[in-house]
Amino acid sequence: MSTNATITPQAPQQQQTRTATLAEVIEQLARFDGPPEMFLAAMLQVQCKIAPAEAGAILRNSGDNKVDVLGVYPTVAAGSTAPVWLARAVEVSLAITGKDTVIKPMPEAGGIYEATPSKHLIFLPLRSGGITGFAVFLVHSNAQPVILRAKERLELTSSLLSLYEMRQTLARRNVDLERLRESMEVLASLNEHSRMKAAAMALCNEVSSRWQGERVSIGFLKGRYVKLQAMSHTEKFTRKMKLVQDIESAMEECLDQDIEVIHPPDPRAAYVNRAAHDLSNRHGPTTVLSLPLRREGKVVGVLTIERAIDKLYSVEEVETLRLMCDLCTARLTELFENDRWIGAKAAKATRKGAAWVVGSEHTWIKLIALAIIGFLAFAILVKGPDRVDATFIIEATERQVVTAPFSGQLLEVHVEPNSIVKKGALLAKLDTTELTLQIAAAKAELISYEKEADAALRDAKTSEQQIAEAKAAKVKAQIDLLEYQRGQAEIVARIDGVVIAGDLKEQIGVIVEPKTILFEIAPLEQVRAELAVPEDRIADVSSASAGELASASAPGTYLPFTVERINPVAEVIDQKNVFKARAKLAMNEQLQAMIKDGRIKIGSKGVAKIEVGERPYGYLWTRDLVNWVRMKLWW
Repeated sequence: MSTNATITPQAPQQQQTRTATLAEVIEQLARFDGPPEMFLAAMLQVQCKIAPAEAGAILRNSGDNKVDVLGVYPTVAAGSTAPVWLARAVEVSLAITGKDTVIKPMPEAGGIYEATPSKHLIFLPLRSGGITGFAVFLVHSNAQPVILRAKERLELTSSLLSLYEMRQTLARRNVDLERLRESMEVLASLNEHSRMKAAAMALCNEVSSRWQGERVSIGFLKGRYVKLQAMSHTEKFTRKMKLVQDIESAMEECLDQDIEVIHPPDPRAAYVNRAAHDLSNRHGPTTVLSLPLRREGKVVGVLTIERAIDKLYSVEEVETLRLMCDLCTARLTELFENDRWIGAKAAKATRKGAAWVVGSEHTWIKLIALAIIGFLAFAILVKGPDRVDATFIIEATERQVVTAPFSGQLLEVHVEPNSIVKKGALLAKLDTTELTLQIAAAKAELISYEKEADAALRDAKTSEQQIAEAKAAKVKAQIDLLEYQRGQAEIVARIDGVVIAGDLKEQIGVIVEPKTILFEIAPLEQVRAELAVPEDRIADVSSASAGELASASAPGTYLPFTVERINPVAEVIDQKNVFKARAKLAMNEQLQAMIKDGRIKIGSKGVAKIEVGERPYGYLWTRDLVNWVRMKLWW
């Protein structure tokens, strides 16, 4: 913060014919009723004499690291640069957070480094309700006893500000009580009458006599315009009178702005007073004051007071009249609404009820009520599709089993579950080393038998020749079998489809026996869905029901299906009773594309919705709750 502080101008003190004693000055301060700035200047002067102190100031913490100087002694010219001690006090006060008196040294300008300061600042916290800050005093002494004695004396004078504020509060309270007394007296005179016209006339006359009004008028809002109801010291008047029209225009001007309108206005006033100006010039000149009469936050009428042009309205008078209007409006409004014939009352009640329904008041309540009515009508009258939710799994309608052609060691595996294969694709391969050796041994044995047959033929041994030829034929048949088995070592797919079983990559090297099932292949074009329908909705599903399903792998694509068969026996899945239902999928281009790109596979799961008709939305939304209540209340 800059050390330049703005000094609040101080009012000049009155010259005294003689020098008053300190006790007399303190007693005068205790009875002081002047403005706060004069009191603060006088209090600082007295405290500086008591301490004694060279100077003193009142600092107020206004927040955001800002300090206002409310008073200073000795007086400093307005707008001038603050003294060094005051700038130092403002800077130090920002760092003080406690509620105890604080003593800070005041370093000398250009003094010796670490020299004992000859001046000290005493910060006395102000605990009054009006000011939050410090009273700071400059004491020219470095003696600790002197400084402590000054501190004690200043603390004894700290109650002067509290006494002044208590007197000010008591004075304001007395003024408020006086205003309330006057307002209650006017209300008492008003309550003596039970008819609207008499009560309004009594109010106008009472206000005229108490506040020196030449003419006091009161009007109430009727439709969109203010209608004059009574005028002080005037029994009869008509709306055709120019005076009445001008008064009603001034009242409407006040009602439209919902604020007190005064003419002549204050130069700083921001309200419009054209109608009040016309009323004053045409029927005066007079000062005009129009006050709105409010009921439940709305302006229902206006009170207009006219008096001599030299009698301007003070702030106290306006506040008193405002309080009087607030107290009297309820009684006047009650008489204005009830002092009419029954037809007018019924018409007003009807209009008020219709205005509440179609008007701008309680907008949220009306919108909520309309929304509830619309929601109930929609729930009862509008029907929506009734769908049964069920889980499903994709199954194959057919499957091909691939077995081991002979007993051998598994050498290679080229596919795994969910692999899509074409007809003729290599699935796995068995080791043919042993078969090759067996074929070689059999061929050697075949050659030996053939040689035996040739030798027997040369020697004309017919029987031995036939035996050798028979053995050679047997070995040749074995060779053909072994050759066939070796040709079957490469296991291939015989149809297009997907591998749904056969995870053998971790079993390479294992001996497989003939007819051992190695793979299961399902054709992609022939799939179906198996639905799991909850038992509480199975009665709504028939074998001809249709619907759509969405796979978890493709949640945005819906595939149509038709229920073919319902299993009559319930099963337990995830601790819930369900009925299995077989659904036929429509083999369209979309399904074929999803199968080819892998979004639909054998074993895919998802949610199916079975269409079972249309029901009102209210029934659909509350069916589960109603059924639960029925089960609970069934005896």
